[in-house]
Amino acid sequence: MTMQQILVVDDDPGFRRLLEAILRGEGYEVTTASSKQVALHLLEKRQYHLVITDLRLPDGDGIEILRFLREHAPETPVVLISAFGTVATAVEAMKLGAFDFLSKPLQNPDELRLLVRKIFDTVTVRHESALFREQESARFDCGAIIANHPKMQKVIELARKVAPTNATVLITGESGTGKEIIARCIHAHSPRAGRVFVAVNCAALAPTLIESELFGHEKGAFTGAVSQHIGRFERAQGGTLFLDEIGELDGALQAKLLRVLQERTFERVGGTREISVDVRIIAATNRDLKELVSARKFREDLYYRLNMFPIELPPLRERGNDIIELARFFLARAARSLNKKPLRLSPEAERVLLAYDWPGNVRELENLMERMAILCEEKVEGEDLPIVPDMPARPTSIKEIERQAILDALAANQGNRTRAARQLGISLRTLQYRLKEYGITGGGPAEVREGGG
Repeated sequence: MTMQQILVVDDDPGFRRLLEAILRGEGYEVTTASSKQVALHLLEKRQYHLVITDLRLPDGDGIEILRFLREHAPETPVVLISAFGTVATAVEAMKLGAFDFLSKPLQNPDELRLLVRKIFDTVTVRHESALFREQESARFDCGAIIANHPKMQKVIELARKVAPTNATVLITGESGTGKEIIARCIHAHSPRAGRVFVAVNCAALAPTLIESELFGHEKGAFTGAVSQHIGRFERAQGGTLFLDEIGELDGALQAKLLRVLQERTFERVGGTREISVDVRIIAATNRDLKELVSARKFREDLYYRLNMFPIELPPLRERGNDIIELARFFLARAARSLNKKPLRLSPEAERVLLAYDWPGNVRELENLMERMAILCEEKVEGEDLPIVPDMPARPTSIKEIERQAILDALAANQGNRTRAARQLGISLRTLQYRLKEYGITGGGPAEVREGGG
C-alpha cells in the first residue's frame, strides 16, 4: 500500500517540526515548506494526499495555496492553520473548499491525529462511492432513483419522455439536487445509451482552460500546448455531453457553443479545420438564466436553444420522506465501502434529518451519511448528527463564523475571556461586546469568566 504523503506549510520552524513529528509517528510521509513559494514549487512537481498550510506566510497566505490546488489538484484536501484568521478569510476558504481549520497553538497532538484520520477515512469512502457510481452508470436505471415524492416522480416522468428524442435538455435546480443523475437517466434511456456519456463542470475549470477542454486544441496553439488535445465534444461523439453549471460560460464561449448547437461544427483552439460532431447536449445550472439574460450576461438566443425541454429539480427540503430513504441508502452504501455491518437510523435521527433545511441538498446528505458510517456503530442517534434543525450544517454567514470562532476560543481556554481575546487577536472589551451581541453568557464544560494569565 502506498504511504500517504502530506505537505506541511508553516514559517514557524518549531510548530512545523511538531506537526512533522506527530504525522511521521502515525506512519505518514511528510514534506515541509516554510513559504508559499517553496510550497507551490513542490506542488508543481508532485501531488500530495493532504496539504496542511498556515493562513499567514511570509510571502503570501494559505488561501493562495488553496486556490492553486483547487485549479490543479481539486481532489486534494486542504487544512488551514490559524490562531484566528479574519472572518473574510474564513468565508473565502470555505467557499474554495477548505476541508477544515486547525487551531494554533495545537491544544493536543490527538487533535491533529484524529483530524487527519477523519480526512483520509472520508477520502476513502468518497473514492469507493465514486467507483461504485462509475460501475453502476453502465447499467443505470431511472427506476433505481429514490423518487417517491410527487415532485420527483414528475421529474422522472419528464426524463423518460424526453429520453428517446434528440432534444436538448436544460436541468435547473439548487446545487446538490442531483442534476447529473437525471442527465444520466436521460442518456441511459435514449438511443445513445450504448455510447459514451461525458460530463464537464464549467464552473470547476479555469477560464483560460475551459475552451481547450471543451473544443480541444492544436499543438502550438498557446504556450504549453506541446501536443494536440481532443476536447470533450469530440470525446462525446455519438453520445451525450453533459454541461453542468452552464451559466458560468463567458460570452465568447457562449457564442461558440451556440454555433455547435446550430451547425454541429467547430474548430479546435488554434485550428482552422471544421470538425463535425453528433452529440446530444444536456445542460444544467443552479442559476436563473432568465435573470442572466436580462442582465446581458447570457445570450438570449443560446438560452432558448438550451431551454428546448426544461426540467426543474426540487430542493431536498421539499421532498418529504425521500430524505429518510436517501439517508438509509447512502448510509448502507458507505458501510459497505468500509466493510462494516449495516447501520440504522434511530427515530430521533430521522426527526432531525426531516427538520433540517439541507442547503447542500442531496450532496450534503450523502456526505453526512458517509461521515456517520465512519463514526457510528450499529445505529445513528440524533445527537450524532452535527446539524441543527432549520440551520445550515456549517456556518454560512460572517456572524455565524465569528460566533463559532469565539466559542472555540473560549472552549480552548476553559472559558477564560482574557486568554480567549488574546488568542482571537481582539481586545477584551471587543470580546465582551461580541459575547453580549451573540448571547453567549457561559455554560458548557466551563463557565465563561474573566481572568488573566
